[in-house]
Amino acid sequence: MTLQELYPTLLVGGVLLLASIAGARAAHRLGLPSLLLFLTVGVVAGEDGIGLRFDDAQLAQALGTTALAVILVEGGLTTPWPDVRRLLLPAGVLATAGVGVSVVVTAAGAHWLLGMDWHLALLLGAIVSSTDAAAVFAVLRALPLPKRVTGLLEAESGFNDAPTIILVLVFSTTTELPGPAHITGNLLYQLAAGGALGLVIGRLGAAALRHIALPATGLYPLATLAFGLIAFAAAGAAGASGIIAAYLAGLVLGNAKLPHRAATRSFAEGAGWLAQIGLFVMLGLLVNPSELATAIAPAIAVGLVLLLAARPLSVLACLLPFRVPWREQVFVSWAGLRGAVPIVLATFPIVENVTDARDLLNIVFVLVVLFTLIQGPSLPTAAKRLGLTRPGALREVQVETAPLDVLDADLLTVTIPPGSRLNGVAVFEVRLPPPAVLTLIVRGDATLVPTRDTVLRAGDQLLLISTPQTREAVERQLRAIGRRGKLARWLGELGGPEPSDGITPG
Repeated sequence: MTLQELYPTLLVGGVLLLASIAGARAAHRLGLPSLLLFLTVGVVAGEDGIGLRFDDAQLAQALGTTALAVILVEGGLTTPWPDVRRLLLPAGVLATAGVGVSVVVTAAGAHWLLGMDWHLALLLGAIVSSTDAAAVFAVLRALPLPKRVTGLLEAESGFNDAPTIILVLVFSTTTELPGPAHITGNLLYQLAAGGALGLVIGRLGAAALRHIALPATGLYPLATLAFGLIAFAAAGAAGASGIIAAYLAGLVLGNAKLPHRAATRSFAEGAGWLAQIGLFVMLGLLVNPSELATAIAPAIAVGLVLLLAARPLSVLACLLPFRVPWREQVFVSWAGLRGAVPIVLATFPIVENVTDARDLLNIVFVLVVLFTLIQGPSLPTAAKRLGLTRPGALREVQVETAPLDVLDADLLTVTIPPGSRLNGVAVFEVRLPPPAVLTLIVRGDATLVPTRDTVLRAGDQLLLISTPQTREAVERQLRAIGRRGKLARWLGELGGPEPSDGITPG
């Protein structure tokens, strides 16, 4: 690509990105999953809209799978382990046996209602049987639901991509239906090996990040995301499930006591949003709206079978032994959102040259759009009708450490090095310019909330909050005292980038 081609490409890409971000804001206000707006941006920009041409299914498969890995790493990093620990068994059963039930029931509906042969019907059933992690994370975290319900759905959506991808690959790459023993063996190996690699690489990454001092704060989020992607790639290279490895590595890293966790989570969320936007816009570009009209009726038929039969039966069969209350079972059944995953999976049979694969992509695209429009906005009402939440109920308090820009404030961290003249200085003697304040001191394994008489020590890590207008003055004051002690100003030290020499203020 030449520079003359690069600039228009970046211009279009930037405009699409901003349009998608604006769409995300509008979708949030309307109570819709953002994926619908992102898909719309892609369709509008596509061949039947603005005219951008993109029909490379193999490239879409590769980029889509990579984006899913980033989304699942982000999902693992932002999922609290206590919320899902007790739900691993039911979520695991729902993500494996539940997928199997859903595939069979959906395939039966497609076979008898649409006249599909069993091979193609099973392939379609496998494609649409996975709930979408991006949609589930985005929608459910905005609802005041019991933690066990949210945790169960998040864990299921994080785990069930792996068995679904395995089934789609099996049905796409064989001309005859494989036997149950072959499918089961393949499934067990990929899940076990992928899970083991994800856990091992996640633990190795956590140990490395705790003990290696990186030269810049911004490198910690990059390193954390890199460990998740390494887990994904290592599992894929071993013939195992990279998706489950990426999610578990993210879960381990996100719940480890790592440096700069707030920065890491913020970076991961940004990377997850970028992956979602790129993924959905690309998938919107991949379809041609002029070809979708014939897919509407089949999509509605398959979607109704999935929503009203396959999903409820799989939830009932899998959660009944765990004595999950029926209200929660109904909500879990209704909240099985589809999104990018089925559309990405629909590219697999196209790459493998499966007969009528392009028709499957159109059916899946229409199904995802229509049933997301039905399910997404109805979830708050469904939760309310089922008694899982109450009008005006308080949501879980969301604590953020990074967005101080909302308060027009800066968070500063300072480590007092050995030999600094700040050692032995009391807090009130630092004389920080107002409205700056020292809020916390981390001393070894202890954390102190300082008073005016607290004495600073070498090795202390200080957390200060200032306004952008006073930040430079705060930094100068700390540098000055660190160089010449609490009488620094009277000794001519002004705290500039270089030490002052012999200039006494008048």
